[in-house]
Amino acid sequence: MKIELIFVCYNRLAYTKLSLASLLTDPADEFSLTIWDNASTDGTQDYLSTLEDPRITRKVYSRKNVFMRGAAEECFDKSSADVVGVLGNDFLFTPGWTKILAQAHADVPEFGQISCWHLGPEYFDEARARHKIQSFGTHQVLRHPWTDGTGIVKLKTVRDYGVEGIGGTTYGLRLAREGYVNGFYFPLIYAEHMDYPWSDHYAYPGRLEEGIEKSVTYKKRGIRTIEDAKAWHQVVVRNILDDPWEVKYYLGWRKKLKGIRRRVNRILGRSQDWQGN
Repeated sequence: MKIELIFVCYNRLAYTKLSLASLLTDPADEFSLTIWDNASTDGTQDYLSTLEDPRITRKVYSRKNVFMRGAAEECFDKSSADVVGVLGNDFLFTPGWTKILAQAHADVPEFGQISCWHLGPEYFDEARARHKIQSFGTHQVLRHPWTDGTGIVKLKTVRDYGVEGIGGTTYGLRLAREGYVNGFYFPLIYAEHMDYPWSDHYAYPGRLEEGIEKSVTYKKRGIRTIEDAKAWHQVVVRNILDDPWEVKYYLGWRKKLKGIRRRVNRILGRSQDWQGN
């Protein structure tokens, strides 16, 4: 099964170096890789120009930041791969992950977004997750409508549903609504998210305010401290481990009810507990 990956970066050279090193560390991993730089200004392009690996088929130095969507539209429109993935530059990958996920896609037609676990091994509790771990032939998945992590999807699926939001929550919901099975491959394949403030590789140690200011998610959620960030992380983990896998619970009136509960919790002064569910 032919695998095509796009590695998208914008500044944060330290992340890019670590991430690409982990992605390319095992020469037995077979995939074609496009490295797409979104107009970095911190020396990233100079570094990328020195990289050599037979799996790197293309390097694109964009004149402006077209984000992941722009890179995916350009590359996947011309792709002949079977499965594809868009990777951020803030993940450390487990060697062999592409082969496992590609084989799962080859064996299970209904698989949509199948991903690595990026939320940290210390946050996974198999006893809590057991009700959502499902078998599909010889493969198992911790099923959830979206993953927001590092994964791959069939090119045909991308062609059918586009690339807008690929890898994110709305994209996963769109696929799940169409009957695709999304989730984290099980046993879990780990990918470290270096942009968590508690990561040993976090780019802003001792400069949390600067890091939060650069995080769209944290600003959107009103997160200002590492305690806030960890509390929100627990909400995300709880959603993945404890909440239903059926997409219907995240759409329509059920989604509105969750929103009402969230607003009530804020009014009652429980916002710092991040009562998101």
